[in-house]
Amino acid sequence: MQIRVINPNTTRGMTDTIATAAQGIAAPGTRISASQPAHGPVSIESHFDEAISAVGVLEEVMAGERDAMDAYIIACFGDPGLLAARELTRAPVIGIAEAAFHMAALISTRFSVVTTLGRTGIIAEHLLDQYGFRHHCRRVRAAEIPVLDLEEDGDAALNRIIDESRRARDEDGIGAIVLGCGGMADLTDEIGEAVGLPVVEGVTAAVKLAEALVGLGLGTSKHGDLAFPRPKAFVGRFEHLSNGAGVS
Repeated sequence: MQIRVINPNTTRGMTDTIATAAQGIAAPGTRISASQPAHGPVSIESHFDEAISAVGVLEEVMAGERDAMDAYIIACFGDPGLLAARELTRAPVIGIAEAAFHMAALISTRFSVVTTLGRTGIIAEHLLDQYGFRHHCRRVRAAEIPVLDLEEDGDAALNRIIDESRRARDEDGIGAIVLGCGGMADLTDEIGEAVGLPVVEGVTAAVKLAEALVGLGLGTSKHGDLAFPRPKAFVGRFEHLSNGAGVS
């Protein structure tokens, strides 16, 4: 089984962190390959960043189709371009926020999300509504750290996340913590040990869900709105996407 894990930002160190976490949890026989767009933001912390990064995600899925990937993971907690990516392939495409919410709801009736910045916490709240998990989530909390601090000032960032996770444990009446950033993929064990609650991280959750879907022989439905896009011409910088870039 081959799973392509796509980091929607362009920071190579974060891509490597995500790839290591994904391969570490993968079953024997599952091969993880990680990629990132050639163009786009170095981190994703706004609706604008997400919109720009989504094009790169779709290009990476198209490249993965040429490589015959069995499943894809979008490794940003905003799940940028998720539904559009599902239009491009029959393989399962899993966003790490949706994966983390599902896993957390299976092990606890209430969870809180601990993310990076307050503004990205609002984006997570939108996703909770969209995916139907609002009633499971007690609170979305922000450690107020820029995403790149996870790479550049890791110890300080980890301490801030642990502090916020402890407040969630003590104040929110929850049974689990969801980590709200793909860059936290390697922090699960340390946070769980410090907080004493189950900690769900989306990259690793998505790997196990992808393996399950492929094992069950379930792929993205091509009936309804997730059918392949209708062929049409694109112009200018997006001309290479004309006619669905050969997807069929």
